[in-house]
Amino acid sequence: MAKCNAMWRAILGGTVRAVLVGGVLAATTVPAFAAKPGTGGGGGAGIPTPTGNDVSYPQCGGSFPSGQAFGIVGLNDGLANNLNPCLGPSSSYTGSELYWAVVTSTGATAQPKASLYVNTADPGNLYNGTPIADWPTSGSSTLYGTCTTTTVTTNAGIATVGQNSPACAWEYGFERASKDASWLVAAADTINLQHPPVAVPATVAGYPWWLDVETANSWQSGASGQAMNIADLQGMIAALQQAGATTIGAYSTSAQWDQVTGGTTSASGSLYGIPDWIPGARKLSSAQSNCSLPSFTGGKVAITQWFGRPYDGDYACPAAP
Repeated sequence: MAKCNAMWRAILGGTVRAVLVGGVLAATTVPAFAAKPGTGGGGGAGIPTPTGNDVSYPQCGGSFPSGQAFGIVGLNDGLANNLNPCLGPSSSYTGSELYWAVVTSTGATAQPKASLYVNTADPGNLYNGTPIADWPTSGSSTLYGTCTTTTVTTNAGIATVGQNSPACAWEYGFERASKDASWLVAAADTINLQHPPVAVPATVAGYPWWLDVETANSWQSGASGQAMNIADLQGMIAALQQAGATTIGAYSTSAQWDQVTGGTTSASGSLYGIPDWIPGARKLSSAQSNCSLPSFTGGKVAITQWFGRPYDGDYACPAAP
């Protein structure tokens, strides 16, 4: 996934149609990480600073970057509940994006050779009058109490669904990230079972994780909606931490992050102080300068991205974890 914001994806060939429907900001597009990462990454010829690249499902079946210091792989297929079909191997592990990041990266920066990013969203219990199939109807151990059901009017009549509440939003995020964790383990195990054997970390703790937070995905709106969006992201962090993740950050811009969450303060709990991965640059030098941008989470800017074709480049900011 090359990370471009929604406007850039529209200009550069993506299809973005963001609308506010029933209190939910929705879009028919892939997430920012879903665009193609850019040329010039990886500290290749002519680039003295070791850099990285990010890839995701749009790169399936194509060539991957080479010589990169680190690789970041999209785990999803454009939506928070879909799997990137090229995360693990099909007929050969060399076609796996996870394998590419772990095995071909040089590790020439403070960033680990391989990291993962996951799509995020908070669609609520209804979209265009249709219940969201995987919106939870129960969950008793959330940060916000118990997720319970309610009745709503749908296109097909009255239906019982999970409430539009912080508790159900937290549970939704927790379930999405738990599934992401299981997909990672399954992909890594499959790689490691092939011959010749390959040592790919097969635990959630073996990778930093990035939450891709963009307005091009589906989010609830208004102050109450932002509170549920925060709960959703907190649920994702809780699931990844429970699975063993020790480093979790966010990919976003200040404008998009603030629109989704209302801004991050110490009252934001687990969202406060996590590392940032910031897009928006058009060249490496601009990405380097963006390391000095304010953190939208109150943490540190760890990685910045610049757009390129056919792959986006990523720069590891100095003194960042």
